[in-house]
Amino acid sequence: MDLRLLLDLAASAVAVGAWFGAYGLVRAVTRPAGPTPAPATMELGNEPPAVVSLLVNRWSVTEDAAESTLLDLAARGYLELRQPDDDPTRTTLHLPSSPPDDGKLRPYERRVLDRVRGLAVDGVVPLTALTFRDRAQAQAWNRRLRAQVVADARAAGLSRRRFGPAVTSLLTAAAGVVAVVVTVMLWRYGSLHSTDGNPAVGAGVVVFAVLTAIAGLSPGERDTPLGRQVAAHWLGVRDWLRGHEQFDELPPASVAIWDRYLGYGAAVGATRRTSALLDLGMGDRKLVWSSLGGRWHRVRVRYPRFSLRYGQTVPKLLLRAAISLAVGGFLLKVFGTDLDLTPTPDGQPQRIVTVVTAGLVVVGLVLLGLGGHTLVRGVTDLVTERTVTGEVLWLEVWRTTNQGEDRPARPWLHYLAVDDGTGDRTTAWGLPSRWAGDCRDGDVVTIRVRPWTRRVVAFAVVGHGRSRRLVEPSGTDQRRTSATEYGGPAGRPPAAAQGSGTT
Repeated sequence: MDLRLLLDLAASAVAVGAWFGAYGLVRAVTRPAGPTPAPATMELGNEPPAVVSLLVNRWSVTEDAAESTLLDLAARGYLELRQPDDDPTRTTLHLPSSPPDDGKLRPYERRVLDRVRGLAVDGVVPLTALTFRDRAQAQAWNRRLRAQVVADARAAGLSRRRFGPAVTSLLTAAAGVVAVVVTVMLWRYGSLHSTDGNPAVGAGVVVFAVLTAIAGLSPGERDTPLGRQVAAHWLGVRDWLRGHEQFDELPPASVAIWDRYLGYGAAVGATRRTSALLDLGMGDRKLVWSSLGGRWHRVRVRYPRFSLRYGQTVPKLLLRAAISLAVGGFLLKVFGTDLDLTPTPDGQPQRIVTVVTAGLVVVGLVLLGLGGHTLVRGVTDLVTERTVTGEVLWLEVWRTTNQGEDRPARPWLHYLAVDDGTGDRTTAWGLPSRWAGDCRDGDVVTIRVRPWTRRVVAFAVVGHGRSRRLVEPSGTDQRRTSATEYGGPAGRPPAAAQGSGTT
């Protein structure tokens, strides 16, 4: 490698490194500021809890946005939270018979309320049943909620893009300069040494595309002067709430006493117990809510994993049994007749051969037993098929087939958990993946199953559940958010919040 080539490569590397250095500098300069909290205060502002959550978390939308919005809807009369006993996990959400006019709800507030309404059975839904059972659906729902919260904060002048148009244009122009440098350096080398064409232009285009793609990625939001001022106020509210003894231990149903303060407490991270119970993300697949029969109840689900029989077809089981029987029979025939267990006082080599032979005989016996067991149970599974009708609790990929390095794995078997109403425990079935797209959680299905292999051999949807109405639609209409501010002056805390600070 000659000196000229080394210099050309060094120049290209310096140009690319300089661009990334400039990018890092821009990120550091535009990092959201951490405002100094204002003095502790009980005065609430006009900002909704979701936007407050954005401000106090350094302009990052967290799960507190949805949770605090839910509590605020309850404080404003759109929902009721009832705790029947001392266990806050048994809290239920109730839709009031005469709710307030929801025409002025913000898009993300309506999103949270619509989820409650969509899941409610006779106007009731357990608080912990608001979680999702489909990861893609959970991500889409929360992604759109975050976008709506950010749009609301921008419309109020409290937030802005971390990389504005000017910064993005500057980084893009710098990427063009870097691409030209790389192209020129490689062109000089290619024109002298390459016989198969000059790759310089292609390399420059790739460099430009990669750098502009990085520049175009949104690194989030940043503060504005007004946003810093408002955030400082809400940090003061946070300090006031945290100064109240046991405020962080309040259950969700205490919103009936604390009014909007509980929602704002969740937004600023001052309600440890309530926030631990509220969840609008992925649910627990092993403990799932079911509304079969018109009443909510939890079902504990077991997911078989390790046994090779689960989800298998009968031909595969019979083939496996035949192979096991054949290998076991071969080992017994070859080594069983030569097994000599007579002790030999001085024949150490003979003892080793005997031990190895005995081990192979034991393996043969085990294979014969497994093969016979698989054969009998596989045939029995055919004649003991039964029909199950129930509500779909959970559906997810179980097993996949590798299709090569350049192709994604293809699922061929799904877990299907169904509540048939016979108890509070069930075991997931193996559903062939060709049927997985036909149902959603909450649907009522009729399946024909083989109990031993847990395989579904016939499938039909007999009733659609509520979750179908909650599927996130696609389109630009879901990205539109309201830029109008609503809300009036903040209310005062309840009597229990005044005085000594105890509840």
